[in-house]
Amino acid sequence: KDIEYIRSSYYNKLEYTRFSSSVGKFVGFTEYGVKNAEYWNNNPSILSNMKAQKEGYCLNNIPVYYNNVL
Repeated sequence: KDIEYIRSSYYNKLEYTRFSSSVGKFVGFTEYGVKNAEYWNNNPSILSNMKAQKEGYCLNNIPVYYNNVL
């Protein structure tokens, strides 16, 4: 519940798009990023793939990181 998957895209130290699992869609921060986010949000296969990354990457690695911290 408390884990969030975030994937940000940067160009020249400027963030232009971000996917957040808590929002569930891409958000654009520049004109180019807004166009990309709109395209990616309208493509169900890309959107479902990014939503699955939370389970496939984050939730799978929680026990590994948690045990190392303790």
